[in-house]
Amino acid sequence: MNESIRIADQLHRAFFGGAWHGPAVKEVLNGVMAGTAAAHPLPSAHSIWELVHHLHAWIAEAEATVLGKKFETLKGDQDWPPVTSTSAGAWVEAMAALERAEESLEESVRAFPQEKLGEGDRSFYYLLHGIAQHNLYHAGQIALLKK
Repeated sequence: MNESIRIADQLHRAFFGGAWHGPAVKEVLNGVMAGTAAAHPLPSAHSIWELVHHLHAWIAEAEATVLGKKFETLKGDQDWPPVTSTSAGAWVEAMAALERAEESLEESVRAFPQEKLGEGDRSFYYLLHGIAQHNLYHAGQIALLKK
């Protein structure tokens, strides 16, 4: 197995499940309804919905970078896309879009030449491991907000 496939596996575990640490993003989002997702139980914290949009933004940015876009640190509404509708249908679509983005990233990473992963804090290797870590960090926040 090459390193790109191993990284795709780690991304998959962090998002869909089977991670060593505990529940992954999809597992902590299981059963969350639109009202809960939109709620701000801690006034200074992001809602679950805002976290979902944020995760989606970074997953999409990572894939765009893997596919050739120059890497940019997301800022403002690109980093934290606003929640514009809190309907049940909008929540279903936000969840579906997040999952599609993750699946697409994993597919792109599996096909990525391992010799291009590089080293250092501006490498593809660093970015992709960072996305897995980022997903797990926010999964923990979501787990706490659900309580």
